Amino acid sequence: MSGTSRLAQNILLFARTLRAAGLPIGPGKVIDAIEAVKAAGIGTRADFYWTLHAVFVQRREQREIFDQAFHIFWKNPQFLQRMMSLLLPQFRYDQPDEEREEIATRLAEALQGDRAADMIDQMPTDQEEIEIDAVMTFSDSEILQEMDFEKMTTAELAATKKAIAGLRLPIMEVPTRRFGASTRGRRVDMRATLRASLRNAGSIPLKLKAPKLRHPPLVILCDISGSMSRYSRMALHFIHAITNDRDRVHTFLFGTRLSNITRDLRHRDVDVALDRVASHVKDWSGGTRIGHCLHDFNTDWSRRVLGQGAVVLLITDGLDREGVEGLEEEMIRLQKSCRRLIWLNPLLRYDAYRPQSQGAKAMIRHVDDFRPIHNLESMQNLADALGSAATRSNRPNVKQARAA
Repeated sequence: MSGTSRLAQNILLFARTLRAAGLPIGPGKVIDAIEAVKAAGIGTRADFYWTLHAVFVQRREQREIFDQAFHIFWKNPQFLQRMMSLLLPQFRYDQPDEEREEIATRLAEALQGDRAADMIDQMPTDQEEIEIDAVMTFSDSEILQEMDFEKMTTAELAATKKAIAGLRLPIMEVPTRRFGASTRGRRVDMRATLRASLRNAGSIPLKLKAPKLRHPPLVILCDISGSMSRYSRMALHFIHAITNDRDRVHTFLFGTRLSNITRDLRHRDVDVALDRVASHVKDWSGGTRIGHCLHDFNTDWSRRVLGQGAVVLLITDGLDREGVEGLEEEMIRLQKSCRRLIWLNPLLRYDAYRPQSQGAKAMIRHVDDFRPIHNLESMQNLADALGSAATRSNRPNVKQARAA
């Protein structure tokens, strides 16, 4: 094996470690990283660090994981000499307990692989049983309710997905234009009254009618750009549970283009449904063109899916690579076409967050509710909000965001 291929192989292994730790890294980024190292060269350790950082890190939350992974994976006393000879061995992780505690949880799992399971299997089973008093402690389910999706381990994510599958969305029922028989209706049903009078030979019992109640359609627009990677994937599990719980749910994904995945999510098996979505959507973890995608939705789909007072969920962090070009006009049209427009933003998990970017400022002026979506508790609060008969005149979350 040549020296160049050995360096490329180790960069590939490093990328796999980052991917296992939760960073959205695919084959394209691995190729970009190899080409970037070839172009920049290996002058110093800092140069090599920032070259890989420029390719693999997209968000501020990913910096800590990358930094820890880099200094562990590429740890070598004679780093420069061995890098210049391109003979780095495959990584072996043997870190002291003091340093291991400082490593991010998902990174530790990614680095150790199956070693943790092997260690558990080798532990003696004849240890003394220890009883733990659970008074004034929290159960695992209570901890998961408030834990950020970005900070969850692989096992916690699996448990969260199971919990999401059991969520239900009690959307309020609204009156339609169709009428049905009712004992307390305010209108007389003349046809039913005449039919009843013919059966009763002379007496005319009044039959009443009232508007039928039905929940409005639900339309979901979910951002799948790189900055939304972890949250959009968990949101898809939530959307799948909703789609299989009720009818008239329409789902669209957008990054650089708009994709209708409504039919894909109707499959009962969530894994099969998400595999179909992945095969149809081509712009995962790319850039974001919110204004362009909303224009496509308003032009091609709004008249088809926004009838009968639909409720729209817009899941995005509001970061648009095209700024505010056409965004505010499309937001105005979208809000006027639906009953309620709810913006779900994972950045609201930060208490100090304010919609300061140009895209966020253009969007916040034209939404009816503004909520976080970063953990199980936020999803449950969303379900409760949709089940209540809120109006556009009562929007405390939006008012606070605008005032800030």
